[in-house]
Amino acid sequence: MAMMEAFPDPLVINLAPTGMIPRKEDNEHTPISSDEIVEDVISCAEVGITMAHLHARATDGEPISTPEAFRPILEGIRACDAGRDLILCVTTSGRKVKDFEARAAVLDMDGMAKPDMASLTLGSLNFLRQESVNSPDMIRRLLQRMNDRGIKPELEVFDLGMVNFAKVLIKEGLLKPPYYFNLLVGNIASAQANLGHINMLIDDLPDGSYWSLAGLGRFQKIANGLAISIGGGVRVGLEDNIWLEEKPNRIPAKNIDLVKRVHAFAGAMGRPVASPAGFREKLGLGH
Repeated sequence: MAMMEAFPDPLVINLAPTGMIPRKEDNEHTPISSDEIVEDVISCAEVGITMAHLHARATDGEPISTPEAFRPILEGIRACDAGRDLILCVTTSGRKVKDFEARAAVLDMDGMAKPDMASLTLGSLNFLRQESVNSPDMIRRLLQRMNDRGIKPELEVFDLGMVNFAKVLIKEGLLKPPYYFNLLVGNIASAQANLGHINMLIDDLPDGSYWSLAGLGRFQKIANGLAISIGGGVRVGLEDNIWLEEKPNRIPAKNIDLVKRVHAFAGAMGRPVASPAGFREKLGLGH
């Protein structure tokens, strides 16, 4: 009972199965086709996850942002019993697609393909070999389209200034509580996976916020364990990290093994996993 009092919120597990970067040649378990992505998400849902952060790939493995590419993924997940209730989030990333209408196209899907949430990166940043450009105007336009469509933003934060920009959007009336933040640490040019940086990000979040912590690359396991131990959620999956174990004995990861490791950490800390239905209610999402 004392442990449950220490952790009043069940553990949100946000699966990021694919992303834009990993290829089969990097890790043979990377899901590329829509069928592979659906299969991975459903397998992880059967173990226990709360939501899925989705990207789509073309047949050559390149990221693709068209509704035609995303539709079979969302419909395929929702056609399965294990995936019917999952909170499904689609990317509006600016790493490959720069045009507003191209980035926003996935927000216009309807029926079983309509996303519950969509990613919204709250500023521009540099990755190791590529930039992600998110101008203030682009962020506001994407957020307004999400609001018009009844899609909740998944607020992606890589640095402290992005939290501040969220507060600007709140003051402008564009962003409404409750808020869900992904805090991504360990990137070469943004907040690092250390207690000082992570604490600043969490401490500066606006009231009414839920958050999950993501560690990029070798920092994923550290971030997972830390978030579980201090009461937050986790983002986990091959999008952020392709290795189950790091050097010297590298073991390529599978999404399901990464999720099972999170369950083991959560069990050791006495934290139950948040159900999709329960977290939907907290975020004010429909079914």
